[in-house]
Amino acid sequence: MAPPAGHLSQELEQQEAILRAQPRAIQIFLEAQGRQLAQGIVDHLPNLRFTLPDQVAVQSSVEMPGELQRVPAEAREQMAVGLMDRLTKAEPRAAVRQRLLELEQSSDRAVTTSGRLILHATVSSMVHTMLPAGRTVNYRAAEGDSIPSIPVSRELEPESAITAATDAIAEEGKPEEGRGALLVPYVPAARRFFLPQWVAFDDEDRLLVGSVGEAEAHVASMQRYVGVLHAAVSLAPYVVADPEYQRKRYGMLGQLVNQGRALCRFTTREIIATIQARSTSGDLNRGLSLSLPYFDDQDLEIRTRDFVVIPAGRIMFIPAFAIRAAREEAVKVAQDTRLDPSTRAHLLHILLMLEEAFQPPAGASAPVVSPR
Repeated sequence: MAPPAGHLSQELEQQEAILRAQPRAIQIFLEAQGRQLAQGIVDHLPNLRFTLPDQVAVQSSVEMPGELQRVPAEAREQMAVGLMDRLTKAEPRAAVRQRLLELEQSSDRAVTTSGRLILHATVSSMVHTMLPAGRTVNYRAAEGDSIPSIPVSRELEPESAITAATDAIAEEGKPEEGRGALLVPYVPAARRFFLPQWVAFDDEDRLLVGSVGEAEAHVASMQRYVGVLHAAVSLAPYVVADPEYQRKRYGMLGQLVNQGRALCRFTTREIIATIQARSTSGDLNRGLSLSLPYFDDQDLEIRTRDFVVIPAGRIMFIPAFAIRAAREEAVKVAQDTRLDPSTRAHLLHILLMLEEAFQPPAGASAPVVSPR
């Protein structure tokens, strides 16, 4: 059972108060250790070490910072991920969390406080410094959707993109002597999102970048962004009460779901175009199986739905086969309890795209396909 929100807020405030009570030099030291540990966790480094400060302001009996106490010299150097963790293929994040928990359970109050401070510095680095800040955005949820992912345009939003640091990027290449970097504005469709530099599709699924591979790289960057936030929560659940965490999670989650679904729809249209081209050339008469992409809202991953349109063999392809296969698969998807409602609706839309692409023109009769 998750802790109540009020408890998490209190724990966050307590950890921040303990950090603020430390001398400035110790705060800087802790921040450096937190950055190093956070980067190692995200990069899955094979060896992760950190160092406790030489002294800390410990907590008193009323859970408030008190006097400075020295950390035992033998406890300062810590190994979070080592040989045994690599041999057992332990997740670095879990190994770090376990080591910090052991420090918090120490009988030495200076070590206990140091462990808590290192943990707080690590998750703070993940939330506040590792990730781009992004724009202030507002999303709405589609009908029946659980995640707001459709950007809401602001009525007073300026027409020009060059209004804020997040609205334009510096053009790569060597600038002319005596001139600054050339700022290239993002298109309006991208500026409605949290991080415009990772927007690959507009609201009509038109590709805004150079290739599908680049779009996939943008989705991967967004997944990594959300993954860093999730890693911070797994280390210290109280971080969900941090307003910066909430702002970044809201902004990136909506963008990831929006762009992930758009990529799946775009890829589906490419699959449909390939089928139509191969059908015209008579290259689909030996069977056809499809793997249609869809975005899983729960795991925040692109997955595929695999099914057979025409069994292997010498069977001539006709559009009615694709229509029937899409309808049959839609029935299975509608009954698949492993999918959450919004993912199911998204996948049903993907299948409907396939079905409609092979519908005969209005007024034309479709060939009759006998049931299998």
